[in-house]
Amino acid sequence: MSASDLQKSMATLIAVFYKYSGKEGDKKNLSKGELKELLTKEMGDILGKSSNQAELDKIFQDLDANKDGCVDFQEYVTLCACITMLCNEFFQK
Repeated sequence: MSASDLQKSMATLIAVFYKYSGKEGDKKNLSKGELKELLTKEMGDILGKSSNQAELDKIFQDLDANKDGCVDFQEYVTLCACITMLCNEFFQK
């Protein structure tokens, strides 16, 4: 049985997280640098190629809901869900 499109998308979401996590420490979390690399390489066309460190710091602080200094998988999925919702709203107009 082959995976559905949704199952493939979920696997990709997971794979992308682990592609960037663990380069600077814990594999279960994204550091600020890892998050910046993920956002730039994976979502640059949506978010823009931001080199504004203050803007990136703000995104990181907003995502780091539990204020532990890193972005865990749940916080990352929240970001992806929010961006997906915004894209959906954009394409409905």
